[in-house]
This record gives sequence, C-alpha cells and structure tokens, in this order.
Amino acid sequence: MDANIAIRSLAALAHESRLAVFRMLVTAGPAGMPAGEIAQNLNVSPSSLSFHLKDLSHAELISSRQEGRYVFYSANFDAMNGLIGFLTENCCAGEPCLTVAPLAPCCGESS
Repeated sequence: MDANIAIRSLAALAHESRLAVFRMLVTAGPAGMPAGEIAQNLNVSPSSLSFHLKDLSHAELISSRQEGRYVFYSANFDAMNGLIGFLTENCCAGEPCLTVAPLAPCCGESS
C-alpha cells in the first residue's frame, strides 16, 4: 500500500463518527447497510452522515450501491486488510513475531 493511501485512510478514520460508521459496516459484512439505518443506529443526522460517508468513500474504505430507492454502504475489506498490512509490515524489525494475519473474508465474501 502506498503511504499516501494509508494517510488518507487513517485521516478518514480519525473522527469518532466515521470510525463508528466504518466499524458498523465491518460488522454488517459484505451485504452492508442502507444509509438510513446507519444514521438511525448511530443517531446521526442524514446530512452529517452524508459528509462522513463521502470521506470514507474518498479514502476507498467503503463502497456504495443503489438498490431501488436505497443506497447501501459496505466496508471495503481489501482496503482494510491493506491498511492493517501496511501498519504491521515492519513489525519486530523483520523477525518472526505474533502479528495478526490479514483477516479472512467473512460472511461468504470472496477474495
């Protein structure tokens, strides 16, 4: 992962509401959640949520899809694993250690 992409991802996650949205979408799995449900669960106004979703989307941490009149958002697990890998690639000065392996796809997501 490029350092600029990592910085953009970390900056997007460096806000309480955006971090909460991202964690909720990770929990939801590949199916994601509609924007209205995210706003309701986090008690965030739709306009505020829209702003946060835009930042997470710009950082490529989430993606969206239209289903009828609803927009569903889901976490980008490849980007999440890439960021985790970037943060831990030089762990323990190259010596074997107990780092966490990249997360396997969940909920039937294909790699």
